[in-house]
Amino acid sequence: MWLNMQDFRSDKVLLRSVALALILSSAGLAGCTTTEVFHNGYVVDQDALALVPVGSSREQALLTLGTPSTTATFDGEVFYYISQTRKRTFAFQKQQLVDQHILAIYFDKDGVVSNRADYTLKDGKVFDNISRTTPTGGKDLTFLQQILSGGGGAANSVKNIFGGGGL
Repeated sequence: MWLNMQDFRSDKVLLRSVALALILSSAGLAGCTTTEVFHNGYVVDQDALALVPVGSSREQALLTLGTPSTTATFDGEVFYYISQTRKRTFAFQKQQLVDQHILAIYFDKDGVVSNRADYTLKDGKVFDNISRTTPTGGKDLTFLQQILSGGGGAANSVKNIFGGGGL
């Protein structure tokens, strides 16, 4: 009888330990699940935007909307006001872009507003500004696929390495 009571006590201690571990781990995981929302860039004020109609001057646009995020001067001057909303669910997770607005104010050669546009994520591809890479079309082949395809490039390099290139 004494042996059975001892087994019961050790099982009770084990159950308490497991229950405590489960509580602590669930509390730890609950601490990681914090949905954070980050707003970056220019926040468009519709009242201020109404003060810059088509026909306004460049100076009026600068005074009303402030300094643009970036400008372009290829085919006439353009002011871009960029805002982004990013979200992450866990503290260690990479932020994901959920919303983006680009307010573009186009000027003609005389410095007068000729057009206004609001571009969103639906209007274009998202590319990585940090790595400075843009996804391209076409097919990415591995080294082995290039060799087996029989085309130029890597296949000719392998022939040259093994002496099959000929002069």
